[in-house]
Amino acid sequence: MINKKLAISILIIVGIIACNKVPISGRRQMNLLPESQLMGMSLTQYNQFLGENPPVSEQIEDTKLIKKVGNKIARAVEKYMKDNGMGNQISGYKWEFNLVDQKVINAWCMPGGKVVVYTGILPVTQSEAGLAVVMGHEIAHAIARHGNERMSQGIVAAAGAAGLAISLKEKPAETQQLFLSAYGVTTGVGMLAYGRNHESEADKLGMVFMAMAGYQPSEAIPFWERMKAASGGGGTPEFLSTHPSHDTRIERIKEWLPTAESYFVKAVD
Repeated sequence: MINKKLAISILIIVGIIACNKVPISGRRQMNLLPESQLMGMSLTQYNQFLGENPPVSEQIEDTKLIKKVGNKIARAVEKYMKDNGMGNQISGYKWEFNLVDQKVINAWCMPGGKVVVYTGILPVTQSEAGLAVVMGHEIAHAIARHGNERMSQGIVAAAGAAGLAISLKEKPAETQQLFLSAYGVTTGVGMLAYGRNHESEADKLGMVFMAMAGYQPSEAIPFWERMKAASGGGGTPEFLSTHPSHDTRIERIKEWLPTAESYFVKAVD
């Protein structure tokens, strides 16, 4: 016979799943964790990371450009969310964009809009529009609450629905590690297909978000072609990667481009 507390937990989970949708895509998702709690963890981890990896000076042109593009897209997205009755989903968000001097082709975003871009990706972005592809993609992860969804999946898989509260209160170290993994600060091979789905969704939403800010979304195609070239044309096999293969990614971007361009037309009219 099912334990009463477990049954209640399952009902709560079902209710949450039924009530959460990703903006633009409309995909239903499972977000079991309070976003406010994740934003608190985010602030702590973000400040710790920057303390260990001092950001590049705000006087440097690359830093200025990252902040300019990031804030421009964030403002456009916030306006869209508020105009469409979804302003509560970004309540408490405080966007922050920093450049870190590491020769790694990477960028990531934590809950509440805490973004880090590595200098290693700048030779691939090449331009303001190329950078907008990256910033739109990272902002999309935050708006879609992908990290919350990945953490929820991981906690349920490890502890079961009834173990959610226990995981949060009695296993802070494990929860913290799951947090870092979910938001791209660490790497791993868990939940691979799940991660690839998020990456594809972030590509699509990111194109829409950069278009809302007045950037041509078609710039995503040459950007990912440059990413393919930077990886030597191959990269990690798709089945061992949390990201889609470059060719798969480019094809999906081409399929989504007409939708993204419709937002671009509205932005520049």
